[in-house]
Amino acid sequence: MTTADPGLPEAFAAATRRGATAREVLRAGAVFILLAAMLVGFTVAQPAFIGINNLMSILQAVSVVAILGTGVTVTLAVGGFDLSIGAVAASSVMAASYFMVVWGLDAYATVPLVLLFGAAIGALNALLIVRLKVPDLLATLSVMFLLTGLQLIPTAGRSISRGLILPDGSTASGQYDPLFLLIGRSSLFGIVPLPVVVMATVAIVLFVLTERTRIGRLLYATGGNELATRLAGGATQRLKTLAYVLSGTLASLGGIVVAARVGRGDVSSGASLLMDSVAAALIGFAVFGLRRPNVLGTVVGAVFVGVLLNGLTMLNAPYYTQDFVKGAVLVGALALTYGIGRSRS
Repeated sequence: MTTADPGLPEAFAAATRRGATAREVLRAGAVFILLAAMLVGFTVAQPAFIGINNLMSILQAVSVVAILGTGVTVTLAVGGFDLSIGAVAASSVMAASYFMVVWGLDAYATVPLVLLFGAAIGALNALLIVRLKVPDLLATLSVMFLLTGLQLIPTAGRSISRGLILPDGSTASGQYDPLFLLIGRSSLFGIVPLPVVVMATVAIVLFVLTERTRIGRLLYATGGNELATRLAGGATQRLKTLAYVLSGTLASLGGIVVAARVGRGDVSSGASLLMDSVAAALIGFAVFGLRRPNVLGTVVGAVFVGVLLNGLTMLNAPYYTQDFVKGAVLVGALALTYGIGRSRS
């Protein structure tokens, strides 16, 4: 008869711990692992990909998506969802253009007015959801359709640029304020585009708000269990209102950046912003394995998508294959995060 080696249980336990640790690392870092793999792969295939100018171009391209995505993240934190952000951003582009080209306002008046417009739309969403008890998806979807039609009425469906012929037959005499255009076209130290600085500032402020303050804890508590938060003394209605007002304001800020970049009020400017910002926010669930909405994860998600699309473009991948490749990579990242965690449990 052989005697069992007493060291085997300890060795097995150690191996189990090592396996669990490896799974935890892979689950928490799945997005970063895929992001690193893309960076290496695209750089090998096209060395110009890793150049500082191209990297800054990627960050500038994703800045608006990240800003809008952080707004979505705040509404997700309270258990809601904002489908109107793309329409708010597009309407903000048109509003900023109308204020300057038609009304002749300068940047100092236009920017606050557009931000107030976004905050007002957020307050309208909150009124429908918090006071009138309309489900968040239905309320924000209705507002999305409302804004999509409303932004076309003042110009009879035309894009806004200098010399615009108004519906009454007159010609708009204003133009874009050069100071306003600097928001989307200037760079810090000639290297970092200003939209990237705006994105980073928004991310830091919202990260501190959501992760390091009592308000942030109450926002997540409201999304986790609204009734328990209310019984514990949390003003859940005010917290939800704050979330939607923030989302609307951030969407209008994204619209300002778009307007300053393109220099005209394009009626199709917000076509893809909704899906891209929602995708960034949902990818954020997988970042660090948190499985909850978080601001830094949303920014990483936006950069993730931006790197993928930029790399595919530099490799001359057909445009009709890009959405498929993007979807496949995102499915892989989420499957790694959630699948590994489930198998562990």
